[in-house]
Amino acid sequence: MSSLFRHVALIGKHPASVAGSGGTPLTALEDMAQFLAAQGCAVSIERETASYAGVQGFECLDVAAIGEQCDLCLVVGGDGTMLGIGRQLARYNVPLIGVNQGRLGFITDVPLDQWREVLPPMLGGEYEEDRRRLMHARVMRDGACVFDALAMNDVVVNRGATSGMVELRVEVDGHFVANQRADGLIVASPTGSTAYALSAGGPILHPSNHGWVLVPIAPHTLSNRPIVLNDAGEVTIELVAGRDASANFDMQSLASLLHGDRVIVCRSQYQVRFLHPRGWSYFDTLRNKLHWYGGGT
Repeated sequence: MSSLFRHVALIGKHPASVAGSGGTPLTALEDMAQFLAAQGCAVSIERETASYAGVQGFECLDVAAIGEQCDLCLVVGGDGTMLGIGRQLARYNVPLIGVNQGRLGFITDVPLDQWREVLPPMLGGEYEEDRRRLMHARVMRDGACVFDALAMNDVVVNRGATSGMVELRVEVDGHFVANQRADGLIVASPTGSTAYALSAGGPILHPSNHGWVLVPIAPHTLSNRPIVLNDAGEVTIELVAGRDASANFDMQSLASLLHGDRVIVCRSQYQVRFLHPRGWSYFDTLRNKLHWYGGGT
């Protein structure tokens, strides 16, 4: 079966993930690259991936060039790898297929030892497309933006490692919600509802929901519960009190906060495009990854 995609990029974990099931990343990446070339695709390797894995014989591109030149990207790694690449490629509208070399694999759902069977029909057009909208967050200080970031999973404001609770003033669309005393506060997208927000007691949001969940982390007042919001709104979190507080974006970038800083979260104009194998179901993913009972003996 020939590929519908003309130019395909390969991106892998680096530098920590030098080994995984199904062989080393070098072996897996080289095998995938050769396979894609046999399907008639032009193949490029992300520059840092090629450098760390030692892949040779294929064009190397940085992420921006991949976005501009490629019409599909295979991401070999875990969900953390996909989060980072998804944020960078969303503005280019390049679809992503995740080959899971990590542990959970909520958004990298092709097992590393099954890619030879799963990829050919997907390249031929047999796939399910799943779009996930990003969050856009800014840290405002004295009226000026001092930090600007995108997030796919969540924006988290939390206390320092050795300090006590923080006090946060929360507003939604300019309406005062409450001053919350807690270890922190999570604003999570549907994608991020199965990450930190879930461990803090938040609900799972189906990806088709246009919403966010606001989840307090170890709140002082036990009646302070998670709440689901429309993602068309704007959430503002102001640091009122607390030492060494910070704002984290997908737990991959961080901004230190001062008293009076305001973290403003709104819906991004960008979406990440995931391609899944035909017949993919979000509920299958939840059942498998969260070990829900599937019936039978």
